[in-house]
Amino acid sequence: MNVAFGMKAHSGWAAMVAIGEYDGGLVVVDRRRIELVEDEWAKQPYHAAEDLKPGAARDVVKRGVEAARRIAVREMRAAVRRERERENEVTGCAVLVAGPMPDWSVEEILAVHFRMHKAEGVLFRDALVRAAKACGLRLVEIPEKVLTPHAERALGAPASSLAKEIARLGKAAGAPWGKDQKESALAAMVALRERLN
Repeated sequence: MNVAFGMKAHSGWAAMVAIGEYDGGLVVVDRRRIELVEDEWAKQPYHAAEDLKPGAARDVVKRGVEAARRIAVREMRAAVRRERERENEVTGCAVLVAGPMPDWSVEEILAVHFRMHKAEGVLFRDALVRAAKACGLRLVEIPEKVLTPHAERALGAPASSLAKEIARLGKAAGAPWGKDQKESALAAMVALRERLN
């Protein structure tokens, strides 16, 4: 069957839901938590670098960013491989993204605590986006803040109908089916539909 991934990143991990088309309807094919770090400090590399001298701070941030990107590619490849083993075709990947971040240097980010949080919020979303591209997946970037109206337009259905479909999918899939899974599933539905257009 045709399958699409929906992903929502957090600090150091992401929720992933794979939605497939089967017998005229949608089904949850897979859902899991994907770890994007191997070391605890890497969940917040800017915070880990906060009290270091500039050169050491840049090195810590660079290592954290590179590790997140490397791990995201590894996990994305594993997700694609799982679907191929099920004889499914991954037709797309939707990643919930944040607004663009100014082109601040590491020093400029570390100078303002709010910027550190913003940079870390973008880091893991960006790692997933890069991983989808590295795996040759058709990427759909959806601004997280406008997921529902974006889905309404893409799927041609009102929010109330989409909420019912998400609830139906969750009931069939079972727990856990919280906000992360619901939003990832909706994003995956958009990626699956946009394949057809």
